[in-house]
Parts: sequence; C-alpha cells; structure tokens
Amino acid sequence: MAVPSEAASAGAADAVHSNPGDIGRRIARRRDQLGMSREEAAARAGMAPGYLQYLESQPGEVSTACLLRLAGALETTMGELLGGGVDLPPGRGDSAQRPRLDELDPAECRTLLSTHGVGRLAVTTSEGPAVVPVNYTLVDDSVVFRTAPHALPSQASGKEVAFEVDHIDDALSQGWSVLVVGRAQQVTDPEEARGLGELARSRPWWSPESRDLWMRITPRRTTGRRIRAGGQ
Repeated sequence: MAVPSEAASAGAADAVHSNPGDIGRRIARRRDQLGMSREEAAARAGMAPGYLQYLESQPGEVSTACLLRLAGALETTMGELLGGGVDLPPGRGDSAQRPRLDELDPAECRTLLSTHGVGRLAVTTSEGPAVVPVNYTLVDDSVVFRTAPHALPSQASGKEVAFEVDHIDDALSQGWSVLVVGRAQQVTDPEEARGLGELARSRPWWSPESRDLWMRITPRRTTGRRIRAGGQ
C-alpha cells in the first residue's frame, strides 16, 4: 500500500510517539460516535481521505500538527486520541456554558440502549448493595446479559434491580444516561438461551466461555436524561 504524502511528516521532530494502532482505533471509533464518514472527517481536517484511511488502518507515527487537526475535526482533544484518559473516569472536564438538562422520551431511551455495550447492574446481594459492569444487549425491550452461575450478577435473579448505561463526552461537556428498573430472571429455556446467544452483539470481556447463564431484565420503568450546552 502506498503511503500518502502527508505520512512523511511522521518522521519529523514533532512526531507523536505512541501506539499507532491505538491512535487509529480511537480515530475510527470517534468518527463512528459522531456518525461521520471518513470523507467528511478528512475534509474537516484538511487532509486526503486516503491518508485518513492510512492512519486508521496502518502502523505509523502521527505528527502533532496532524493530530491537532483531527481532534478539531472530530470534536475532541489530542489527549483523547492519544488515550490520555484511558485510566481516568469520564466527566473530569468543566461544565459547558449554560448547560441544559433534558428528559428523554421512552423511544429515545430505547434507541440509546439498543446501541449495546457495557452497562452497570445495581443489585442487592447477601453482602449488601453492589454495582457491577456487564456486557449487555437489548432484545425485545428487555436488557439481557450473560454471567457465570456463581458470579455476583447471578444474584440478581428474582429481584428488582437497576441497570444504567451512559455516555460522557468530555470534549464537549455533554452526555446522556438511561436508567432501567425492573425484575431480573434467569433464562432457563435452552432454546431461548441459544437464541439470545445468536442475537447478542458483544461477548463478555472476561472468560466468555464460562459465562453461560443468561439473565433478562424486564423493564418496569425506563427513564433518561441528556445534558448539553445551552446553545445546542
């Protein structure tokens, strides 16, 4: 694959020394979050689409100037593209000017939930209340996830629980959260469990082979909020 001419600047003194594969994945992921095509992002950053494709898919150092332009085009920061916030909790930035808090209607809550990924399960256990992250999928308006038979999330069976998923954009000081309250039950029908396995769009991050117990949360109440800058 021919390297676009702009890539030659990566050998200059201002080259950023970081894991290039991680940078490429973060650039692509941020584009996906914004629903932005590669061509649109490249145009905003003042670079050729072929060079942006190269950055997203091929190892190579990236110049500081290039990353600054990309950060502006993708409405984020160079630090975020470099992974500077990986080990830090989200929401450390300042609030936006005139922030506005909007209640989300049920349809928008469901749309945000249906993006799937990692959410937080709040459950009362034998040792008291606990909150744990789980990989989930939305199936027929129910939140489903799988766990191990003796893992903490399995203690949710037969109880009313809370499940929360959110997204925080530090660069723009905005974000959203959706809360589901309902009863959790084990899925005991083998055919139903098999069907959920086929529908699930993500696997547990840890020991997926041992997490064969499916749980379903049937919503009793679903609410959501979005915070954004007042001018938006």
